[in-house]
Amino acid sequence: MKNSRRTFIKNATLGTLGLSVASIGCAEKVIATVAQVQKPLAFTLPSLPYAFDALEPVIDKMTMEIHHGKHHQAYINNLNKAILDSKKTPESLESILKNISTYDAPTRNNAGGHFNHSLFWTLMRPANEAMEAQGALKAAIIASFGSVEAMQTKFNETATKIFGSGWAWLIKDATGKLQIISTPNQDNPLMDIAAVKGTPILALDVWEHAYYLKYQNVRKDYVASWWKVVNWKKANELFVA
Repeated sequence: MKNSRRTFIKNATLGTLGLSVASIGCAEKVIATVAQVQKPLAFTLPSLPYAFDALEPVIDKMTMEIHHGKHHQAYINNLNKAILDSKKTPESLESILKNISTYDAPTRNNAGGHFNHSLFWTLMRPANEAMEAQGALKAAIIASFGSVEAMQTKFNETATKIFGSGWAWLIKDATGKLQIISTPNQDNPLMDIAAVKGTPILALDVWEHAYYLKYQNVRKDYVASWWKVVNWKKANELFVA
């Protein structure tokens, strides 16, 4: 009788313990799932598609090292903090830009900075790889501006005349038409607050940190030289897409 009683108590205790462990396990899974859903986006610095000195003599190695590793990284760090502080859970960087009017200034500045620079790196290629405008984009440029050279002249004028810091863009608007525009600071044509919206095809950073070590305050020389490293293949892919 005593042995039976002891066995009953032991089994009951183990059963209760097993139920508790199972319950804890389920709770942990639920908490992990919720945490995963609510975890904010965490952006990271993309690698350059070429060496730091690959754009020389158009853009020097030190400028690329500082621009990419310091300035772009700072935008990413500040963006991750801004998203965390906002308590929002955006799906992507693009979704932030398309709804940027609902975010604060730090998010606007740093989301723009991250997107703009990520695109900028891909729109350049090593200086020793000769490349010209090509494909459907070249045809569209000629149809819109008369020639590639005429487009470049207008783009250069737009980029040079930007007051302070900003970006020059060749975009495809909602009607499919090519336009050359500029945006201040780190704004871009994907933002819902942009005066002219469209898909970026070419983008040029005219903040002083992008060129000052080599060109000092002569922005027009930097802008004119930039065409020697433009990745026309990437630009054509963006236009077609």
